[in-house]
Amino acid sequence: MKITLKDGVVKEFAQAVSVLDIAKAISEGLARNACAGIVDGEVRDLRYVVDKDAEVSICTFEDEAGKMAFRHSASHILAQAVKRLYPETKLAIGPSIAEGFYYDFDREKAFTQEELEALEAEMKKIAKEDLPIERFELPRAEAIKYMEERQEPYKVELIQDLPEDAIISFYKQGEFTDLCAGPHLMSTKPVKAIKLTSVAGAYWRGNEKNKMLSRIYGTAYPKASELEAYLTMMEEAKKRDHRKLGKELKLFALLDEGPGFPFFLPKGMVLKNTLLEYWREIHKEAGYVEVSTPIILNRELWYRSGHWDHYKDNMYTTVIDEEDYAVKPMNCPGGMLIYKQDMHSYRDLPLRMAEIGLVHRHEKSGALHGLMRVRCFNQDDAHIFMTEEQIKDEISGVIRLIDSVYKLFGFKYHIELSTRPEDSMGSDEAWEIATDGLRNALDENHIAYTVNEGDGAFYGPKIDFHLEDSIGRTWQCGTIQLDMQMPERFELEYIAADGSKKRPVMIHRVCFGSIERFIGILIEHFAGQFPTWLSPVQVKVLPISEKFADYAKSVAEALDHAGIRVETDNRAEKIGYKIREARNERVPYIIVVGEKDQEANMVSLRSRKNGEEGQFALADVIARIQEETRTRALD
Repeated sequence: MKITLKDGVVKEFAQAVSVLDIAKAISEGLARNACAGIVDGEVRDLRYVVDKDAEVSICTFEDEAGKMAFRHSASHILAQAVKRLYPETKLAIGPSIAEGFYYDFDREKAFTQEELEALEAEMKKIAKEDLPIERFELPRAEAIKYMEERQEPYKVELIQDLPEDAIISFYKQGEFTDLCAGPHLMSTKPVKAIKLTSVAGAYWRGNEKNKMLSRIYGTAYPKASELEAYLTMMEEAKKRDHRKLGKELKLFALLDEGPGFPFFLPKGMVLKNTLLEYWREIHKEAGYVEVSTPIILNRELWYRSGHWDHYKDNMYTTVIDEEDYAVKPMNCPGGMLIYKQDMHSYRDLPLRMAEIGLVHRHEKSGALHGLMRVRCFNQDDAHIFMTEEQIKDEISGVIRLIDSVYKLFGFKYHIELSTRPEDSMGSDEAWEIATDGLRNALDENHIAYTVNEGDGAFYGPKIDFHLEDSIGRTWQCGTIQLDMQMPERFELEYIAADGSKKRPVMIHRVCFGSIERFIGILIEHFAGQFPTWLSPVQVKVLPISEKFADYAKSVAEALDHAGIRVETDNRAEKIGYKIREARNERVPYIIVVGEKDQEANMVSLRSRKNGEEGQFALADVIARIQEETRTRALD
């Protein structure tokens, strides 16, 4: 039996072996750190037995699949601790999630902070006990009886939803057993560094008609130092929370009159429009034309696009003239209609159409989060129509464009290629062509990427860009989706060189993603200290006293005439107080004017970067700020 490892090395085994045994055959160190395996593209338990030729990757905590198995095991340790300390509690579900895990419990009262601390101590005790984690299976009827005997009604309900012929898997550690598909670690011992972070309410199965449960969130790492670094990052993240800074800096408001519908204030609009000016500039340079499509379109259009069947639960609908309409959740169907307004030749392609489109998506109230998850947002969409031969070059061009945007803001990023989901439309052949088109563009540009199986859009595979911000968090923003379905459904055509009519291929792509979400990310990335070119207020002018108000006014007017965004603080406050206030507003430059400045026709300059810099001619300050704005410098 031949086992091909991820580095291409082939190992031969005389008989069937577990994933853990394969890891041991590579090295004892790898086996000690192994958390899970990937066998022929499927994430598997370390206990999983490989009995035929296969491609196998061993996953440690450094790999996403390894992290998920590690933290899934931590969620079971939490549930075991809860059953030890509060045995009357009923178990619901407990998955691993990004950055940690959670478990939902049915209990008469919510968990207190003191109880979280007790649970955390018990979890550490369970880890020290080094309990073997064992997997076993039962037929559905026996599995239901097994959980009924343990008086776990939520587990019984989950099993009853499975097919009658299903074989149900369980994991046991010590006295604790849980219904679970896995994968899990081999024992509780590796889960040494644990932190329970918060408690929240959560409806059973996410349905507000069901009972409210207590959801305990936590995270876990193999080493205490890694946990400490994460907690430090979380403390820094609290200071950078865009909801808090957005309110302090008067950028946007989140009001009860419109949950999930953000209000942008004057300074927030300056920030938003500055981003959009940059967006329009780079798209014009890259050969895009800008279009705009209606917000409300009829049901027939959304049925034709596939959204009515695949996305209706996330759409807002209305009735106009006794006909069903929907508020657009995406811009692409409108783009199809614009393409169809003309007959296109192969000489017209590629046709790059860009749109800043306002879209609405129904999000549950519990999922809303500042600007990061909203119900209406502006999406910086573009739809590129091309021939099959142009796929690679166009995707390469989009990658370069997105790369230039993220580098401008100082973001690192990594890329995922997401393949066909279960709920998809179109032929196998079309999906294969589309997926190969994306993969080949990445490979030929020598771009590293990971494959995210089954996470593509319902109409095509996609490339996702995951940004890393200044404190190490990742955000999914840019995306490139290759679509051969929608041109077919809308019967798009172009005249080929031989005079025949052919279907174009289409790319959907965004750079910022949601403009609102990108602004939220920027607020946290820069901690509100935007680069000069992006700052809503670039200079604050502070007269030392009322005597110098006229001079301050003339300085501000000169700055304004030079195209610099400026405010003047004429309040009858001490200069030290006004400087502190301006610094709290994260203004890049503060100009203080007093007697000496007025006499010399100069200004005293403070910068956010260097602090007090001394006296300068106003013309020199203007030139400096204009250059930073022109070059869009980070500092």
